[in-house]
Amino acid sequence: MQTLAHFGDGGPGPWILLFPLIWAAVVIGGITLLRRTVWRGRGGPWRRPTVEDNSPITVLGHRFASGEIDEEEYWRRLSVLDEQFGRTGKGGAV
Repeated sequence: MQTLAHFGDGGPGPWILLFPLIWAAVVIGGITLLRRTVWRGRGGPWRRPTVEDNSPITVLGHRFASGEIDEEEYWRRLSVLDEQFGRTGKGGAV
């Protein structure tokens, strides 16, 4: 009986059965890498932060969300930042 892994007559041998497993590992690894970087919207590890990401109003919002400052201090500092930098975009004055 001749099979793909028959190596008695000079066939490829049983190691030929490992190729589908190797290709499956490569494909699954590639898809996993893409899902963790590019497809999640982060743009990958090569993406540089934009000016909008480091704006003072954004930093203040992150500090308030993490609990570093309370609500009163948040609104007080936000009013000062609104006077200096102005708010453009959603919900802000033009």
